[in-house]
Amino acid sequence: MSENPGILIVGGGFAGAWAAAAATRAVRAAGARHPVTLVAPHDDLVIRPRLYEAAPHRMRVPLDRFLSPIGVRRVKATVTGVDTAARCVTARSRDGAEARWPYERLVLATGSRLTAPRVPGAEHVHAVDTMETAVALDAHLRALPDGPVTAGRYTAVVVGAGFTGLEVATELVTRLRAIAAPQGARDEVRVVLVDRGESVGLGTGPRAVIEGALRELGVVTRMSVTPVDVGKDGVRLSDGSRIPARTVVWTAGVEAGGVAASLPGARDGLGRLKVDPYLRVGGVDGVYAAGDVAAAVVEDGHLTMPSCQHAIPMGKYAGHNAAADLLGGSQAAFAPKGYVTCLDLGAAGAVFTTGYERRVELTGAEAKARKRLITERWICPPLDDPGLILEEADHLVLTGGRRVS
Repeated sequence: MSENPGILIVGGGFAGAWAAAAATRAVRAAGARHPVTLVAPHDDLVIRPRLYEAAPHRMRVPLDRFLSPIGVRRVKATVTGVDTAARCVTARSRDGAEARWPYERLVLATGSRLTAPRVPGAEHVHAVDTMETAVALDAHLRALPDGPVTAGRYTAVVVGAGFTGLEVATELVTRLRAIAAPQGARDEVRVVLVDRGESVGLGTGPRAVIEGALRELGVVTRMSVTPVDVGKDGVRLSDGSRIPARTVVWTAGVEAGGVAASLPGARDGLGRLKVDPYLRVGGVDGVYAAGDVAAAVVEDGHLTMPSCQHAIPMGKYAGHNAAADLLGGSQAAFAPKGYVTCLDLGAAGAVFTTGYERRVELTGAEAKARKRLITERWICPPLDDPGLILEEADHLVLTGGRRVS
């Protein structure tokens, strides 16, 4: 532990990594020497928005290539407790050893997690919420040709027709066909999208485009039903029907993750900490929150969405403000640049919308190109170059080095 506790960041996702970079930038700009430390259990920043794709093990970048060039210390451990009175956290390493890390300012960026399915047979359910679950799903799909030839061998049931469920379902059509084709079983591929709602998610704006894409790809939708039992070879639904399927992917529900639940303060319906315009956690001195674990008010009273679109700028603002608070500088009110949505629709292209009402701006191949630009370039942090990393850590710079106008 350092004699000067400095700024401690908890979480190694988009918000945490950028909070560390932004805090470092602010400390250096002030000519100060307060250390910045990031505590996270993994070595990589996972490009989580791409985990629904094939070969998800590739969707990562080493944290050390982003943090080390700018002098951020990284501690590989899981934070298990926060003592806000003593201003320190308790962290456990993989070997079980525990250590206490003091802080002068703390940024919580522990992300979100998929709400665990509460149905019999949940152990048979797959997910794309983490690198580990996405890799396990990928291995399961690739092993299907070697399994028993049964009804539903190449059928996948996706639970949840929101953003993630739609991307998983539409991409699974292509992934399963590529796996089944060498066995002469391409025509056996079937993807079923299940949701308790009356229609697919994302509202009325892009609904016609989404439903058209689902029809084009042959994705079957089963609305107003929920799974009540999952087995190795099928799913029973609340209407009494049963779908033979070897693959079930759960995407329904999200909640704040990590130790945030142990902190005092108001929360939203997802368990996220409500923060003020400067991303300070109410009632807890010296603590900031960013990314999926925080709920900040943005334009027209909307709350931030649990997505990297908001996590990245929230991390930058939180890191900057934590440093400014410590150094007596000026803090900046969180002001993200307009809300957009870019939904991948597999081989049917994509749909790009603007605003919270989700006005459709681009569809098909043009929207797909925008999606690829966002996920393959703009949200990926610069590596190895300290000057570029610190330049993009400016809270007034958008992802991909684009400056707020």
